[in-house]
Amino acid sequence: MLDQLRVIVQRVNAAKNLQSALNIIVRRVREALNTQVCSVYLFDTDINSHVLMASEGLKAQAVGHVSLEIGEGLVGLVAKHAEPINLQDASTHPSYHYIEETGEEVFHAFLGVPIIHHRSVLGVLVVQHEERRAFDEGEEAFLITLSAQLAGVIAHAEATGAIQGLSPSGHKVSDTVFPGISGSSGVSIGKVVVVFPPADLSQIPERQTKDIEKEIEFFNNCLNAVQEDMRELNAQIADQIAEEERQLFDVYVSMLDDDALGNEVVERIKMGSWAQSALAYVANEHIRNFEMMSDDYLRERAVDIRDLCSRVLFYLQQKEPVTTEYSKDTILVSEELTPLMLAETPKNKLNGLISVKGSGNSHVAILARTMGVPTVMGAVDLPLNQLDDKQVIVDGYKGEVIGNPSDIVLTRYRNTIKEQDELIAGLEDLKDVPCVSADNHRVHLWVNTGLMSDVTKSLDQGAEGIGLFRTEVPFLLSERFPSEQEQTEIYREQLEAFAPKLVTMRTLDIGGDKDLSYFPIDEENPFLGWRGIRVTLDHPEIFMAQVRAMLRASIGLENLQIMLPMISNVNEVNSALQLIKRAYRELLQEHLNVKFPPIGVMIELPAAVYQTRALAKLVDFISVGSNDLTQYLLAVDRNNPRVANLYSAFHPAVISALYHVVSEAQQEKKPVSICGEMAGDPGAAVLLMAMGFDILSMNSAALLKVKSVIRNVSLDVARDLLDQVMQMEDAQMIRSAVDLTLYNAGVDRLLRSSRTN
Repeated sequence: MLDQLRVIVQRVNAAKNLQSALNIIVRRVREALNTQVCSVYLFDTDINSHVLMASEGLKAQAVGHVSLEIGEGLVGLVAKHAEPINLQDASTHPSYHYIEETGEEVFHAFLGVPIIHHRSVLGVLVVQHEERRAFDEGEEAFLITLSAQLAGVIAHAEATGAIQGLSPSGHKVSDTVFPGISGSSGVSIGKVVVVFPPADLSQIPERQTKDIEKEIEFFNNCLNAVQEDMRELNAQIADQIAEEERQLFDVYVSMLDDDALGNEVVERIKMGSWAQSALAYVANEHIRNFEMMSDDYLRERAVDIRDLCSRVLFYLQQKEPVTTEYSKDTILVSEELTPLMLAETPKNKLNGLISVKGSGNSHVAILARTMGVPTVMGAVDLPLNQLDDKQVIVDGYKGEVIGNPSDIVLTRYRNTIKEQDELIAGLEDLKDVPCVSADNHRVHLWVNTGLMSDVTKSLDQGAEGIGLFRTEVPFLLSERFPSEQEQTEIYREQLEAFAPKLVTMRTLDIGGDKDLSYFPIDEENPFLGWRGIRVTLDHPEIFMAQVRAMLRASIGLENLQIMLPMISNVNEVNSALQLIKRAYRELLQEHLNVKFPPIGVMIELPAAVYQTRALAKLVDFISVGSNDLTQYLLAVDRNNPRVANLYSAFHPAVISALYHVVSEAQQEKKPVSICGEMAGDPGAAVLLMAMGFDILSMNSAALLKVKSVIRNVSLDVARDLLDQVMQMEDAQMIRSAVDLTLYNAGVDRLLRSSRTN
């Protein structure tokens, strides 16, 4: 049955639309199980019922018309309990509901399994038979396996229809919600601009051409260019391989002929598509068809198709580079947003961000929070290719994207945006006042930066220092390792802008989800691999150049602190200190008037939590990186939307670890700060103040909100809250206790404005 399962899944994946996919399912499943009926019911939220969407064996006129409410009939029961039902004689079951239009009265055996996607029941897959018998375990297991594999395909197909304003049963719908994860709080409304990596057939959005004849001519020219490339390659290797192998290039050329792939693309352009999406559509159809074939040789032809069409796509993009048109209210959308995509978008036109991949703690999300742009991450069901130029709402509070918004919903969200703006404007008066609690306890608010633009914004918000300068950002934006002199200039700019306030520069932190294109790190498990201090200690030339640049940049300013990331043991600290001291001595020998800066470590691994005291004895300060610490404590990849709901900085284990770090650092009389996203959550900031953190470092957009909350809460109240929290066993309970404290302090308006999961 495994082969049958694979074939069904492949054919469904290749289907042009939802209805085609469902028709394939019912036909193929009926054949595979040798049963008389196979049907698919899908839940239509618009009518709150399960609609018979496809069937082989029931009356054709019932399809699209018969529906069952939640809990109604056996189908409704399967959906309600999200469990299979296997009956010898369905008519004897108390929940049996006879519907005359289906003609199912002659069928006795019944097996229904739920189609579940992200814990939601999308519908029910049903098989029936005239014979009074229970379906055997193998048949039931087959149907359960199939429904699990097809759930994602069906969900995506439904989403594609929804973005066009249609429910599964064809009803007109609006206000379709696509769930994701909050990346940056706030609300925005705007037009979607889909951005995609070059020469990637899977990510080309659907767009229309304005001049069909010109587009066809342009496509043919690119096609001819690729064919000419093939002929040239054939000629170049003429004396290197046998004639038989050389014929392969002739095959490649012919595959692109007018009566083959080329003609199909032209026909697609004639229907109104621009050349790139027409090519992508045809190529992906052929790739899927070849991949479904049982013959190994033919299946490998999918690779040839992908390669050839990617070459054509490259020419299309090179000869007519895509000039992205940004509207004044652009919502930037991509399969996986990158910092470069953000950098290329005019800031005055950027209204919101949506990424199909990633989570609220992805680095793009962190940048979005710094920029103050509402962002939704991990919107895995979003039909990316259908979104271009569509109006959507980005709800960064709930982590939702709303397609086809109705006038009522638009009005509601416009009012929310107005409230947002008024709240931010109301906080402006706090810029120049100190951050002290209601009973006069001083808390220092610093910022996290990575770009020079961050610095200007941070100073405008009244930041007292930089708790984390992400030195990897200039490396990520470069095409090679920046030279020592280039780094010196970058660091000097940061230090001068903030002088005399302290600037904490983290040494190069690459690996994990931060790869340099010119220094790729390919690992099975990058978050547990070669990253942070591990990379730079293995490459002392990179580390030394960076430290020398930092020290040179600080001459005459003396506001530099150096911080070491990803520390797991004292040997790493000792090794790093030796290199820093060596760099310092070298610069003195070069007659440069450098001062030895304070050195600190980041506590972001569980191992470091339990070595805090030993580490504190070696350095001048301790800083907690709560993002990675939470990730490692909870074994949750922060970029994985499937487990994002498990990521919570309010988990009792995280709270306990933070409290332990502060206590241990205080024993050694060393200052302790926190520079993760948790510091920018107003509610979390109250807990951190109570624990005894000296410095909270956050993105600049959160600074005034945090200051407003702290100024309205006393240290005594915060400590009482912490005592309660330390006795709690659930993250949600802790979150609720924190929210109640903010409510009682009269700052509940800020509850929604910034949230750490």
